[in-house]
Amino acid sequence: MVKAVAVLTISDTCFKDNSEDTSGPALAAFAKELFPKANLHKIIIPDEREIIEKELKYFCDEAHVNLVLTTGGTGFSSRDVTPEASKAVIHRDAPAITAAITQVSLEKTPMAMLSRAVAGIRDRTLIINFPGSKKAVTECFEVVKPVLSHALALINDELQEVRTIHDSMQFNSCSHGHKTSNVDLGKVAFRARESPFPMLEMKEAFQTVDNVMRGWVHVLEIVPIEKALGRVVAESLCTKEPMPPFPASVKDGYAVLSCDGAGVRTVRTALTAGEAPTAPLAPGQCARVNTGAALPAGADAVVQVEDTKLVSASEDGDTELEVEIMVAPPAGQDVRPIGFDIPMGAELVKKVSVLDAGHVGILAGAGHLNVTVKAHPKVALLSTGNELQEPSEAKLKPAHIRDSNRTMLRVLLREHGYDTIDCGIAKDEPAQLATALAGAMARANLVVCSGGVSMGERDLLKPVLLKDFGATLHFGRVRMKPGKPSTFATCHFNGRTKYIFALPGNPVSAYVCCLLFVIRALKVCSGRNPEWPRLRVRLSAAAKLDPRPEFARATLAYPDNDIPTATLLGSQCSSRLLSACGAGVLLQLPGASDAAAQLPAGTVVPALVIGRLDLP
Repeated sequence: MVKAVAVLTISDTCFKDNSEDTSGPALAAFAKELFPKANLHKIIIPDEREIIEKELKYFCDEAHVNLVLTTGGTGFSSRDVTPEASKAVIHRDAPAITAAITQVSLEKTPMAMLSRAVAGIRDRTLIINFPGSKKAVTECFEVVKPVLSHALALINDELQEVRTIHDSMQFNSCSHGHKTSNVDLGKVAFRARESPFPMLEMKEAFQTVDNVMRGWVHVLEIVPIEKALGRVVAESLCTKEPMPPFPASVKDGYAVLSCDGAGVRTVRTALTAGEAPTAPLAPGQCARVNTGAALPAGADAVVQVEDTKLVSASEDGDTELEVEIMVAPPAGQDVRPIGFDIPMGAELVKKVSVLDAGHVGILAGAGHLNVTVKAHPKVALLSTGNELQEPSEAKLKPAHIRDSNRTMLRVLLREHGYDTIDCGIAKDEPAQLATALAGAMARANLVVCSGGVSMGERDLLKPVLLKDFGATLHFGRVRMKPGKPSTFATCHFNGRTKYIFALPGNPVSAYVCCLLFVIRALKVCSGRNPEWPRLRVRLSAAAKLDPRPEFARATLAYPDNDIPTATLLGSQCSSRLLSACGAGVLLQLPGASDAAAQLPAGTVVPALVIGRLDLP
């Protein structure tokens, strides 16, 4: 683990005026991004060899930092002595680091030949010299960035970390910097017997998805408000007129002048909602009004029907002539003044709000028929497997099953507001998989595959992604049940970044992993909070624990004066999709331990709310 990093700016100019230093802050930012938990030391010193040596020894021998990065003093000037000072304190040279930096730098400028930077190890600290400009530091750090963590693990004898990285290097870099598989896809006997991918904890997998998907470039689109439910608003919207735009009655009754007090009134007119008053009220007059009706000018109160008494009416009874106001009303009684609900110019929807039905109603009432929202990535669905056939085929072929995953995932994503593109079924053959993946990537930004990611001889999706598309696999295994072989990758296709979620083929695994990873990724793309709502629930029966943390499907009951009770939906086998039918929550069950192989009934556990929590 990298505990501390030191960045040394070596420059007479910057030492005199710290504001001149641009390369040091840039290098420090890169180091902090790569090692966010490490303590970061930053100093500026002059081009004096003795001072440089003294500071290098201090950070290596006394501060015990893991990595020292210097910037400046590596050129041909007589004051450029950083290489000489570094060589004086280094115990073991690391010439390949500076060779790699020089090779890449020469592709950008011939001036790279004038750098004399060195790199090496003192005790358990790696020292690397960088040039003195921000541009050069940025370019050179990108060269060494991929190997720094591994180099520091080697220096500090962190054997588990080293072993993990070496295992993953079964997938090596080709000449273009992409990862490619060493495994001959046609040689079943030589396939990997153990997964080369590190097992990520759920928290790490979530963080990986979030960090990668934040690189999604937001595209805006204008949609009708009735199709904007659940979408993230890209700009705030304000009312164009006050609501209500006129003084309105809150109740059915009589609009009056409050100064008249109690007593008999002449009913001058009757106004229903939508009728505009034609003349103001005079003293001693009132107007019969319905809820929502506009008040005539002069009226400043409404008296409900229940607080009045009929005095006289027309002979046919169709018209009230006089009523008695039984209780004197205060000014403003049962009146909504102009702008009472929403003042003129008020913000109706804040930027980045997620639109719900209330928002849509408010926007409709304010005359906003369209809204600018953040566009969702286009999502493609692809199933893989030689055993699959279309659900529409009436007769099953020998040793075949109907593909339920695409239909289930399409509806699940639509349930959460995301449309999909159906890319069919691909056979478990490298060429067909590559063709199907290319077709899906051509049509979508994000591809969701199911099947082909485990350890079987026809589980070829990961090798095809690596070999044919030069993909970067951000994870290939997660410590979870169901869904351990879940895979998340990115690649460049037709000049654009494509995001690939390769889910296990078992239907429950695909269901759970779509909820936890795919929908999470789509929420991040839209600027939404990716977390699911959580509840604390009580187990209705004992639950056996798996060695891996489990996301068990359950329904809830609501006993009086207690927290909800969760009941598992039968067998939680990953092939049994019945366990997802009607599930309102995913119970987060911990991994089994020597001390606890099961949780007794009544145990309180956290639950992710994934569906409607209807009463049974």
